[in-house]
Amino acid sequence: MPEKKINIEYIARVEGESTLDVHISKNEITDLKLKVWEPPRFFEGFLVGRKYDEISDMVMRICGICPVSHSTTAIRALENAMQITPSAQTKKLRRLLSYSQVMSSDILHIYMLAAPDFLGYESVLAMVPKHLDLVKKAIKMKMVANELTEIVGGRAANPVTPKINGFYQVPSKERLNSVKKHLEAMQQDTVDTLKVVASLPIPEFERKTEYVCIRNPEEYTINEGRLVSTEGLDILEEEYRNHIIENQISYSNAKQCRIKGRGDFMVGALARVNNNYDLLSDKAKEAAEENHLKFPVYNPFANTAAQALEVIHLTTRCTEIIDEIDPKPEDTTVNVKAGEGHALTEAPRGLLYHGYKLNEKGIVEKAEITTPTTHNVLSMEQDLYKMIPEIMDLPEGKLALQCEELIRAYDPCFSCSVHTIKANVKKD
Repeated sequence: MPEKKINIEYIARVEGESTLDVHISKNEITDLKLKVWEPPRFFEGFLVGRKYDEISDMVMRICGICPVSHSTTAIRALENAMQITPSAQTKKLRRLLSYSQVMSSDILHIYMLAAPDFLGYESVLAMVPKHLDLVKKAIKMKMVANELTEIVGGRAANPVTPKINGFYQVPSKERLNSVKKHLEAMQQDTVDTLKVVASLPIPEFERKTEYVCIRNPEEYTINEGRLVSTEGLDILEEEYRNHIIENQISYSNAKQCRIKGRGDFMVGALARVNNNYDLLSDKAKEAAEENHLKFPVYNPFANTAAQALEVIHLTTRCTEIIDEIDPKPEDTTVNVKAGEGHALTEAPRGLLYHGYKLNEKGIVEKAEITTPTTHNVLSMEQDLYKMIPEIMDLPEGKLALQCEELIRAYDPCFSCSVHTIKANVKKD
């Protein structure tokens, strides 16, 4: 077979810049590399020497989609370092803030990034003539999620109210009740969204990988819990570095993660639902059953359905939390002390880790951050290794497209500024 090359320069609908190089010879993969070539950003380096109360605002700038996750994870790690236990009110407000961001990001991926793949469009804009109702529904739901972020966080992008041991300002009960009405009004839209997603034709692909997330047996959690997996991992968040190892690879600026003694794993909405389906709301479970969805699922393309299911649950849960609280100003004094702290949370795209070492003046001496996509990069490669031989007979263009669709199904965030993948698939 003569050598063939596919060179797709820029494909939208992923966060950041990466290249997929696949070399196929005699119907076998001889080389496959997912190269993340975003320039290194050195956050871990320039956080060193900064004061503890600067960190939250700085790490928000790591990601324009996930500022709440980075802020909350950093705050929790620093609280653990200084042995601070926040109030019950603070924990509930953090849940509201985190849930609002997860909903917003899930909706963005479902409608703007993934739906064009399954419906056969190059972008959400191309969907407008025939699917204007879906686009309007997406925008309306995302606006409600952003409104909740703004009410609790002070603004929708890069919130200003979160701090160690509390909030600089808490929202009024009146404002929370106003957004509660909007959340209640969008609940049917969330159910309709799952119905739409469940009807989309996703590729029939499966790989029995390990799905990792945090779990709290009392609640479908985003901020606090043990690190668990579908293969029996069950550890405290401070034990993370004893079990998850990172390796730098020669062809990519993103490290690859493995579970010590095992291998790759997947994080994100599908991991959360696979491990925590029993903790979803009755409304979410009913919607799953009505759409014939069963978990656990080992098809990464099902990540979009998991996101839709998650939005149903979180919309309901936010209204419940608003009923439970009447926020009042609290004492948020911080007694600075030396220490080392670690925290895990669930960013929209999956498991996020922050770790810090502070001296007695509250100055950061060491910082570690591992993002969801870093956790997922190796799993993406392993999925591609398994999937490509199963679709080898497709024309090169369709073969490359399905590889890109698989990567997009993970909802990756290779960086926060440029939205491109360049895929090169070469057959001999």
